[in-house]
Amino acid sequence: MKKTLAVAAIALLATPVLAQDAITYTTSDSFDDVVFALENAVLGQGLVIDSVSHTGDMLERTKADVGSDVTIFTKADIFSFCSAALSRKVMEADYTNVRFCPYDIFVYVRPDKPDETVVGFSTFPEGPMQEVQALLDTIAREAAGAD
Repeated sequence: MKKTLAVAAIALLATPVLAQDAITYTTSDSFDDVVFALENAVLGQGLVIDSVSHTGDMLERTKADVGSDVTIFTKADIFSFCSAALSRKVMEADYTNVRFCPYDIFVYVRPDKPDETVVGFSTFPEGPMQEVQALLDTIAREAAGAD
């Protein structure tokens, strides 16, 4: 019985983490305007964007290569950045919070809704990471004009 419980416990630890929910804001502002507002909101927090992944461009460029003809996004970018002070705080509380850094905010437009730009981010677990989530929410809301 103890061996069965031990095997079950190990199996639970090895189970992959499923995708987390996302918080999104939708606006009628153009993709370029939302991106500009997002960049300014990040800079306004005293942060620097480390990288921008042009995910929409990549998916469009490679769709035929993977046997698809579906356009998922008209435009889609993911902005990555970090906060030295906040990252240190959440990682001192739990060093495994390193898995969340850098922090990402996505912006996209879908071809079936060309007049809507969506900006959002993945949610974080309860505890210290809620402070990061609050920061991302402030930035995303500002970018979407929802503040």
